Amino acid sequence: MKLSEIRDILKATVVVGEDKLDMTIEKGAGTDLMSDLLRGPTSGVLLLSGLNNIQTIRTSVIAGVAALVLVRNKTPDQEMIEQARQHDLPLLSTPFTMFTACGRLFRHGLRGVEDKSPK
Repeated sequence: MKLSEIRDILKATVVVGEDKLDMTIEKGAGTDLMSDLLRGPTSGVLLLSGLNNIQTIRTSVIAGVAALVLVRNKTPDQEMIEQARQHDLPLLSTPFTMFTACGRLFRHGLRGVEDKSPK
């Protein structure tokens, strides 16, 4: 799924990365707990988070996240914007809650980072 489609589905505002909207996103993850992000397969994923601070950017970069969407209309501060630009990390903001944002993306075909569903 293209990042531009994600922007449209989530009615998101692009804060950083207008030039990255053609990027393809294969999987998604949603968490506010940055330690969870570092424990799973997150390279190249879309991250949805309500955690609106610089640690979200730093952890996303370390984990190899492809793009970050802040939920619940969170507005990143200038330091977050600058760090996202420095690391070429697309940064968006959506008015939806994490639950609703994940559901909307799932309904349109974006899946989580699990390799297979548990039985």
